[in-house]
Amino acid sequence: MKYKNKFQHIIFELAEHLPYSIFSVMVGMLLMGVLSFLAILARAEHLLPQASKELFHVFHPAHILFSAVATTAMFVKHEKRLLKAVLVGFIGSITICGLSDIFFPFFGGVILGQKMQMHLCIINEPGLVFPFAIIGVLAGLLIANTIEHSTVYSHSAHVFVSSVASILYLISYGLYDWIHLAGGVFLVTVVAVVIPCCVSDVVFPLCCVHNKCDHD
Repeated sequence: MKYKNKFQHIIFELAEHLPYSIFSVMVGMLLMGVLSFLAILARAEHLLPQASKELFHVFHPAHILFSAVATTAMFVKHEKRLLKAVLVGFIGSITICGLSDIFFPFFGGVILGQKMQMHLCIINEPGLVFPFAIIGVLAGLLIANTIEHSTVYSHSAHVFVSSVASILYLISYGLYDWIHLAGGVFLVTVVAVVIPCCVSDVVFPLCCVHNKCDHD
């Protein structure tokens, strides 16, 4: 379909991506619930925060990778300027993934009454951030016009990984007994995932597209 303006296009894309986002958050919580259950069965729940830190440093760079793919692919579908696409993909993934995986969970944990720690991977472990962003941007450039519905697939993977990363950050840096606050964790994770990820994958790249875009 044709869109009358950029705002209408952004609203349509957000509505199309939102169900994937909420579903992915719930799947991420179920996965973390199973892992917590297994830790309790093994009487190793005291090791869960440390194990969560290790897993966070796997899921956070994976989140950056998928975010860079989705953001770059969304931009390239509408505008073919290579350097601009690289900048949009790189900036969108690095900055907004930090908001989703770190800042939103940190402040969400504080709101839930927990004493949270701030941990910035881009400062402490830059090698876990930049290589994944670079490869993700390159992948986004390649798949945008070769794989049908590439932005939906990459966004779904992005949101799922982001939801797990957000919960892992909560568990790792302050919210150790997260299951008894599952309702609050769900709300925090939805906000931490849906808003930044949709901004990264949809709003940011489409706002950077030229105004004369006539993509269907």
